[in-house]
Amino acid sequence: MDTAEARASARGFDPNRLNPGFYENPYDIYAALREFQPVLRCPDGSYFLSRFADLDEVYRDRTHFSSDKKRVFGPKFGPGSPLYEHHTTSLVFNDPPYHTRVRRQIVGALSPNALRALEPGVTALVDRLLEQLQQRQQVDLIEHFAAAIPVEVIGNLLRVPREDRGPLRGWSLAILGALETELNAEQRSRGDNAVVEFTAYLRGLIADRRRHPLGETDLLTRLLQEAELTESELLQNCVFLLNAGHETTTNLIGNGLYLLLNHPESAERLRSDPRLIGTAIEECLRLESPNQLGNRLVSQRVTIGGVVLEPDTYLTLCIGAANRDGREFPDPERFDIARRPNRHLAFAAGSHACAGMGVARLEAQIALLRTVQRLPRLRLTGSATRARRARFRGFLSLPAEVM
Repeated sequence: MDTAEARASARGFDPNRLNPGFYENPYDIYAALREFQPVLRCPDGSYFLSRFADLDEVYRDRTHFSSDKKRVFGPKFGPGSPLYEHHTTSLVFNDPPYHTRVRRQIVGALSPNALRALEPGVTALVDRLLEQLQQRQQVDLIEHFAAAIPVEVIGNLLRVPREDRGPLRGWSLAILGALETELNAEQRSRGDNAVVEFTAYLRGLIADRRRHPLGETDLLTRLLQEAELTESELLQNCVFLLNAGHETTTNLIGNGLYLLLNHPESAERLRSDPRLIGTAIEECLRLESPNQLGNRLVSQRVTIGGVVLEPDTYLTLCIGAANRDGREFPDPERFDIARRPNRHLAFAAGSHACAGMGVARLEAQIALLRTVQRLPRLRLTGSATRARRARFRGFLSLPAEVM
């Protein structure tokens, strides 16, 4: 778009009223916002931030901003609703000391030693799925591969019996889908029902774990023994762990496959030099961030990007825009699997940086590297179907053929 068009589109942007084309490609409007309206006041009085420096400042400032969403989620979900109870109880939408206490247990259970112990199992799982792709030949890389990996890994971390894992993806999609900027009555009802069904299942699992604790390598046992949580807090944080560990990692793997298969020279470079897998994953996280939007509430008067923000102002932090900011990333639209430095914000930053980022990176590194190595003739076919989501960017379907 030309300058006048970009300026007008940035000025008129409303994250609560998105056109269908936005979900396929939000990056043109994000570029316009960075250039002309980096701290945009939206029609509802909230602000939409799109520059890297501003997001980085907000994420690392523990004085002027809050992650508590009770005031926002009350009108959105209805006070006392299952969705309201879940999203205002999970650690991600809370401040210290509660956030610190719960996060400490999760980070402790996902130590470097714990991640090394996970690696053989993740590798075996990925290899098994790749063998199944070879047998199918015509495949959906989301259904048959990307979505199958994190649900197994996080299910193993919480020791969810394998026969009980079938509903997890559906519950996750419904609960996280309710966080989108646009929410209708059907989506809200689906999300409420998912919370009810999910917590009902977890009550039985928790009761069994109280009777039969499994030791410090079991995340649920650690939370039961050390986190000092109420029953509701325990239930909702288990829901959060299963959701967060599942949906965003599915998107990371799916987005990474899409990028590599559309840049065969990068896939070949990775095959030739597997040591690049670490930087390759960081570039996938930057260029197609699985989590595109974050939020904060202003708790003390502050100036960001030259704009004075008063207490109780709600902010949307556009990670997807910040991660393509040319002020931070040279040639930001280019897919460079060897990019250094790469200070992307895909996992946020500061005290609220994603507690499970190490697990997500491990899964993605093994999944993408083993795929390009074992299936060098894998090709996309048909039309990929993007999920109609602004917050979580990923695919519903990614058809491919194993040649």
